[in-house]
Amino acid sequence: MRVCVVGAGAAGLPSIKACLEEGLEVVCYEKTADIGGLWNYRPNDPEVGGTVMSTTVVNTSKEMMAYSDFPPDETLPNFMHHSRLLQYIRDYAEHFDLLRHIRFNTTVKLITKEGEQWRVELEKGEVEYFDRLLLCSGHHSQPQYAQLRGVDAFRGKVMHAHEYRDFKGFEGRHVFLLGIGNSALDIAVDLAKIAASVTISTRRGSWIFNRVSQGGMPYDTLLMT
Repeated sequence: MRVCVVGAGAAGLPSIKACLEEGLEVVCYEKTADIGGLWNYRPNDPEVGGTVMSTTVVNTSKEMMAYSDFPPDETLPNFMHHSRLLQYIRDYAEHFDLLRHIRFNTTVKLITKEGEQWRVELEKGEVEYFDRLLLCSGHHSQPQYAQLRGVDAFRGKVMHAHEYRDFKGFEGRHVFLLGIGNSALDIAVDLAKIAASVTISTRRGSWIFNRVSQGGMPYDTLLMT
């Protein structure tokens, strides 16, 4: 059985491994030149799709987010900077010899079902057929924009969190953040020391708490174990 995996990020890599363990022939298509997906910080490549910010630290503790068959080194911090998480992902891929199953710099253009098989058309014109398909391209590649009345009349800069990489260019500015998700809070913290003001607007409100409890235990571990 031949399996196609789209994306060599945090989900695509274990998908490759699982297929190999079942004795399946697997090919992974990755549109960039490297693994890691979202966690591979690319500050100067706006076409890459989703990527983290320069200061991003994982919101999930290492024990809760780790691959079950590849425990993280005990010397790593509970909450890793994205660069350390990317290295962990690299170590995982190298340990299980996954890289040779990945075709880098290869964009999937179109996927259609033909009978019992999947027809995968690549950007360069190649066509491949597979028995099974695993889409591991994530949901952060395309930003979702809010429909705001009157935003076209705003004379300042309007951008999506998807475009944000670091604080440069925001020094002394008055910044308004729409939404109170993880990205909004990360940006607010990043800008708080250099912007003239940072304001967050939320529709319903939210509970905001530290990553760790008063005793130092990661909150996700405390709540889920």
